[in-house]
Amino acid sequence: MAAADGETSAKPEQARPREEAWHEIVLRTLKRNEVDLVPYVPDRVLTPLIKRLHADAFFTTFATAREEEAVGILSGAWMGGRRGAMLMQTSGFATLANVLASLVVPCQIPLIMFVSERGTLGEFNYGQSLVCRTMRPVLDSLAMEHHTMTRLDELEFTVDRSIKQAVATQAPVALILSPLLTGGKVFDK
Repeated sequence: MAAADGETSAKPEQARPREEAWHEIVLRTLKRNEVDLVPYVPDRVLTPLIKRLHADAFFTTFATAREEEAVGILSGAWMGGRRGAMLMQTSGFATLANVLASLVVPCQIPLIMFVSERGTLGEFNYGQSLVCRTMRPVLDSLAMEHHTMTRLDELEFTVDRSIKQAVATQAPVALILSPLLTGGKVFDK
C-alpha cells in the first residue's frame, strides 16, 4: 500500500567504512613487525606518517640532519638488537650510495627505507627528476630489494613481507612511496 502512495520500501543506504590512509597502514605494519625506532629527514609528503609516529608511545621517532645519520643510527640499533626504519624523500637517496655499499650491504644490515618519491608526475625541480631516474639503477647495482608502492590495496602486504624478508635475510629494502599512493607533494604557484 505504501508503494501506491509514492513511498518506497527501500532500506536506507548503509554508509561505507572509511578507507584507511596509507600512513595508517604503514604505522600499523611497522608496529606489528616490532619496528619501533624511526629516524627521518623531514619531508612534506611523509608528514602525516611522522605526526602519527610521534603521537604513538610505541615508537621512538626523531629528525636527523642527513640521511647518512639515520643509516648510522639504524645500523647501530640493529647490532644492539633493535629494529628500525628510516623515512626520507628521493633527493636524500642521492647521498646514500657510499654508506649503503660500504656498510649496510656488506654487513648485512636489514635497513628498511621508506622513500617518498619526488621527480615524477608533475615535478618542477629538474634535480629531483635526475635523482628519481638514478635511484632504482643504484638500488639494482647494489642488489638491494626495492618495491614501488602505488596501490593502497597492495601496501600492507608488500610492507609486511618486505620487513619480514629484510630481517630474515639480513638484507636492506627500499619501499618507494609513489605519488600515486601518497598524493605526492602539492606544488603551489
